[in-house]
Amino acid sequence: MSGEGQARDAIARYHDLLAGGGLANDSQSWLEEQIERRGLTFGGRPVCTVVRPRWMTPREYALCRDRAAIVLRAFATAQRAALADEGVRRQLRLTEWEERLVLVDPGFAAASPTSRLDAFFVDDGKGLRFTEYNAETPAGAAYNDALTEVFEAMPVMREFQRQYALRPLPARAGVLRSLLGAYLEWSGTRSRPRIAILDWREVPTFSEFVLFERYFAGQGLDCRIIDPREVEYENGVLRAGDFEISLIYKRVLIHELVERCGIDGPVIRAVRDHAVCMVNPFSCKLMHKKASLAVLSDERNARLFSAEEREAIEAHIPWTRVVEDRHTIFDGREVDLPEFIRENRQRLVLKPNDEYGGKGIVLGWEATDAEWEAGLAAAAEEPYIVQDRITLPTEAYPSVVNGELRIFDRMLDTAPFVSDGAYIEGCMTRLGTAALLNVTAGGGSNVPTYVIEPR
Repeated sequence: MSGEGQARDAIARYHDLLAGGGLANDSQSWLEEQIERRGLTFGGRPVCTVVRPRWMTPREYALCRDRAAIVLRAFATAQRAALADEGVRRQLRLTEWEERLVLVDPGFAAASPTSRLDAFFVDDGKGLRFTEYNAETPAGAAYNDALTEVFEAMPVMREFQRQYALRPLPARAGVLRSLLGAYLEWSGTRSRPRIAILDWREVPTFSEFVLFERYFAGQGLDCRIIDPREVEYENGVLRAGDFEISLIYKRVLIHELVERCGIDGPVIRAVRDHAVCMVNPFSCKLMHKKASLAVLSDERNARLFSAEEREAIEAHIPWTRVVEDRHTIFDGREVDLPEFIRENRQRLVLKPNDEYGGKGIVLGWEATDAEWEAGLAAAAEEPYIVQDRITLPTEAYPSVVNGELRIFDRMLDTAPFVSDGAYIEGCMTRLGTAALLNVTAGGGSNVPTYVIEPR
């Protein structure tokens, strides 16, 4: 039997276990209790609402791991080209202040030591498409590992693992290793840094900062969660009260930091002066822009990439272009881009160049004519990309509502975490019943991912 067939059988077996003997209610109660005890919420909502993790076959995991490594090399190639060539950099549609900051030397090589890809398996798991690259402030690694711990002790999982071997894909150790590796390169010493997890106290991901703070402390590191508004920079030292900061785990978005604290705020001045190490650095903005996928897939940039990178881009990056008045190639033929976008919305999606959480995205196949025109109008005022539609994979997931087991299909987004900007370490899966897949969307839920094999 194929790995995919074994995975389907495993799903059926798991759901059969839930359907009998009270395991569904026991597992749902365990999940809810642990969500509350561990504070696993996003903006007050539980980060997980289903009672099955996601299985990935060994072949699927190897495909994701191996092909992501080549795609990440292509992003690194584009990053170097953008820093060296203003013409390439213009394609990313940076603001004036971003142009200034991305050229600041971070003191280490990787532009995004810790990052996350958004991927979808296609063609019944035989193919893979990477639709976004969160190169600035990837969330979810600590949620992922905490949920893995929750599921490990779930009643149905204990019974299920009598028949199946499950290998978890933890992520937070990779985050820490990436932070410490960048700090070692920046400082030239093996001294232990004092870490500030930096973001606004009111953000919905604050509960994950608490998880990271505990994890770092458990690894013997001095760490505090700090709001950028609390810091001062004097005499070459960045501090919050009596806490001197040597390493920033930056979760605050750079544009919000600039908007609220100014281009010459204490954090930015300290990083510029090399008084503090910040991960991810300002240069992460280059590949974090959604236009980075246009840089990869645009025929005019093919010269930048190796043959191996071009093959991976063709196979795994959906056709993507910055919305602008030009001719380009689509499916082997030249098209007038504005006209093509207007006439083919059923197969296209519009995305703002630098937003998150689904904000501003217009799915052409779900939009009315008026909504599509409004999206095009927005794209005329600020940078947008247009991207070819992919068919989102679905899989059945169970939850218990008012004591009743319910199993229905949800779309799933594979979200592998990246360490040192180069390789996959850990993987989260996001579920949704709406095509915009994030934890706040319809039926939204995060689940841990396991590689599964029969015993």
